[in-house]
Amino acid sequence: MNWPPRWRHFANHAGGGSAHITLRSEEPGIRGLFRYRPEAARPLTLLSEVLLCGDGTLTRGERELIAAYVSSLNRCRFCYHTHAAFAAVRVPGGMDLVDQVRADLGNAPIPGKLKALLEIAAAVQRSGQDVTSEHVDAARREGATDEEIHDTVLIAAAFCMYNRYVDGLATLACDDPEHYAERARLTGGYVATWHDELEEAC
Repeated sequence: MNWPPRWRHFANHAGGGSAHITLRSEEPGIRGLFRYRPEAARPLTLLSEVLLCGDGTLTRGERELIAAYVSSLNRCRFCYHTHAAFAAVRVPGGMDLVDQVRADLGNAPIPGKLKALLEIAAAVQRSGQDVTSEHVDAARREGATDEEIHDTVLIAAAFCMYNRYVDGLATLACDDPEHYAERARLTGGYVATWHDELEEAC
């Protein structure tokens, strides 16, 4: 089956219509889990803020692309669609480029440094021990700094956790890109968005 499946209805990774636990809202993916356990949501959201929106030489679009790519390798529909949408509004080429990276990284029209960093991210997705000195040397030859290599590894590792959190509890998601497009245009960052949503719910 081609991935992602493009289900327009809300379903979990197995095609079912309910999560493994009873959540407190009908929000999809990690958003429903955050509402269920806001104590965990706060540090996890802050981590996303640091990794994807914080200071650094990688652009936000590049960071979101790393998150989307790892999520695609893990076949986590909610995280892939969410971060693919965030990347698409921040990288040249938009969603066409995101789709090219997901489908064929080797031939995707992206800079060599970003391609080398995505190769490191893919190795992390398999196992941290799959990251070799050859991966790191290749990234350095393309101009990657130690901080960029560090952040790539941490983004990839964090999104493996997020992906397993979302799918391990069988949360629901749809595959309609329009569902994710509006949130992707938000610029305030993850902490501000989550704070605003909590305020609205109170």
